Amino acid sequence: MASTAPQDAGQGRRRRRAAVAIKESLRELSIQLSLLNHQVGAHAEMKDIDLYCLDIINREGPLGPSSLARRAGLHPATITGVLDRLERGGWATRMRDPDAVDRRAVAVHPLRDRNPELFKLYSGMNESMDRVCAGYTDTELELLADFLRRATAAGQEATEELAAG
Repeated sequence: MASTAPQDAGQGRRRRRAAVAIKESLRELSIQLSLLNHQVGAHAEMKDIDLYCLDIINREGPLGPSSLARRAGLHPATITGVLDRLERGGWATRMRDPDAVDRRAVAVHPLRDRNPELFKLYSGMNESMDRVCAGYTDTELELLADFLRRATAAGQEATEELAAG
């Protein structure tokens, strides 16, 4: 009876190499997206952290400042500065939360009339991604979307673990 150990070892090495290649590609993608976001923020006259917080507010808002600080992994005092800049820039506003027990509570609301500026700044990347996606079947796109959701969840879990100390 022939041994399959060398074949299994070869498959294991190929799998490890593929996993390493994926992790390296994700790191490169992360760097490239950070650089893109930095350029978008610079064109929109926003700090990188302001752009990230605005994205969170646009996706999940309205949010209380404490919730935004937790979601962004920032100290509440840092969020105060971020919100001040976003309000001055016309990107977001703090409004009293009528449903809150504490009458002083506020919720941060996005001001979406400036969003077309951001969409225009991201249009080159969106068009490039449309061309990339056109090269995949629907089934492959579903697989890639699932992988990216799982990778995002893994990143969120790792971030929460680090933030918890």
